[in-house]
Amino acid sequence: MRSDIIKKGVETLPHRALFMSAGVKKEDLEAGKPFIGVANSYNNIVPGHILLNDLTNEVIRGIEDGGGIPLVWGVPAVCDGQAMYVEMRLSLPSREHIADNIEIMTLSHSMDGWVGVTNCDKITPGMLMAAGRLDLPSIILTGGPMKTHICEDGKKHHPIEGFGIVGQVKAGKISEDEANKMLPCLACGAGSCVGLYTANTMACVTETLGMSLTKCATTLALDPEKKKQAYETGKKIVELVKQDIKPSQIMTKESFENAIRVDMTMGGSTNAVLHIPAIARELGIDIDVTMFDKIAQETPNICKIIPAGTYEMADLDKAGGIPAVLNRIKKMLNDNLTVNDGSIKEIATEAKVLDDDIIRPLDNPYFEQGGIAVLKGNIANSSVIKQTAVEKEMMVHSGPAKVFTSEPDLLRAIEKKQITEGDVIVLNFMGPAGAPGMPEMLTPTDAIKGAGYKKVALITDGRFSGGTSGPCVGHVEMEAYNKGPIAAIKDGDIIEIDIPNRKLNVNLTDEEIKQRLKEIQPPKRKTTPLLEAYRNKFIGKNCYGK
Repeated sequence: MRSDIIKKGVETLPHRALFMSAGVKKEDLEAGKPFIGVANSYNNIVPGHILLNDLTNEVIRGIEDGGGIPLVWGVPAVCDGQAMYVEMRLSLPSREHIADNIEIMTLSHSMDGWVGVTNCDKITPGMLMAAGRLDLPSIILTGGPMKTHICEDGKKHHPIEGFGIVGQVKAGKISEDEANKMLPCLACGAGSCVGLYTANTMACVTETLGMSLTKCATTLALDPEKKKQAYETGKKIVELVKQDIKPSQIMTKESFENAIRVDMTMGGSTNAVLHIPAIARELGIDIDVTMFDKIAQETPNICKIIPAGTYEMADLDKAGGIPAVLNRIKKMLNDNLTVNDGSIKEIATEAKVLDDDIIRPLDNPYFEQGGIAVLKGNIANSSVIKQTAVEKEMMVHSGPAKVFTSEPDLLRAIEKKQITEGDVIVLNFMGPAGAPGMPEMLTPTDAIKGAGYKKVALITDGRFSGGTSGPCVGHVEMEAYNKGPIAAIKDGDIIEIDIPNRKLNVNLTDEEIKQRLKEIQPPKRKTTPLLEAYRNKFIGKNCYGK
């Protein structure tokens, strides 16, 4: 084991003294017990993370009972919902920071394996990136979804509804006082947000990859079963260390294809298109954006979970969770090893679907294709849209551009009723280099929806929250800051969006675009040293780092 260098030999006698000063027992060192790291992303800021200390305590108990030495440290966690619009440019960069954090702590302290205790948007992919990078035995425990709040009106409510309420206020549909009175109903307590947003999408991806225990993704944060999963996760990591089962044996190209297929069949967040290739790259595996589109065209969408539908993660859990989804598509799956006792196909075969509407049969899908489409044209080498959350009449749309370079400017335009039905809003200079940091655009997309617009589309070189629905195209490449064609668009240019035919174009010639780009100057924005460093990583590259 890696930790043997600490536990044996006179050269590391002072090292042992320091570990013992932190509480490690001499007899455990002498017994040769493995060092098991626990990367705990608890804080009392983020709803998805406020319960993680309780889960970490159970993980510790499981490690000790399994015969390991638990070594715990803290990992940062940004809530995209709290940071959005205010300052969320640091959210995506935090993913790399988390992977670096885990690399630093595990290697510096000679750990034999580790557990990632996580829940929200960038923390889970950051931990999976670390797992791939380090290739030490590891397992991920996701903290579980929250449940919707049933208020006095008998209706279910949740925090992400608040973004639509902003649009209602901006459009003059309700007053600010009326909006504030709705606030208590939007608070749901502990857990990741109720729908198939990025946090829960990545939890589902983690389970499908084989990196978390069965049913971990959908078991609610406050379900007593979650603490049992935490304890079993602690015991399991010791087994994985003793068997020397590494992430590279689990997260193969075939298992990434499975994860994309499950994401497509469920209609998950477009952020998965950023995260899955980043995780795969740490293992030396190339996942291109076109793979998402290829798999989407082969795979029907059989789940309709918030924001694409009305079902919440609690409903999916009752219907059988990820194992039940796997059961539906088992003939389409590759087989691969998991951290569980069974392979992914064994888990799929043993599972049962307990509700045929929450997880529909393949011959009765909600949508004939998977959740995400990749659009190309003279605006974009590639761009992504959650097609299963777009109304039928907006699958093909053409309209005049209204161009903005900031979210506040767009919200002011909604407030002043400067947006009209048929418009295509262009929100540019929002990419990894342009913002910098590629912030999410849920505030403007839900403001458009909340204001009542039915035939307004939006395209951006930024990204979207998993909560976004409607004709919203993101990840436009190349981004405006890197002289991508999206920077050349002006008010009034006609933009054509054709989702079935995967097209995104503006009625300009190549020469017109080229001439306009010569005049483009990026907006000046206040940055930080971290954001400047992040910008420099993406100058001349696309949002996937290529």
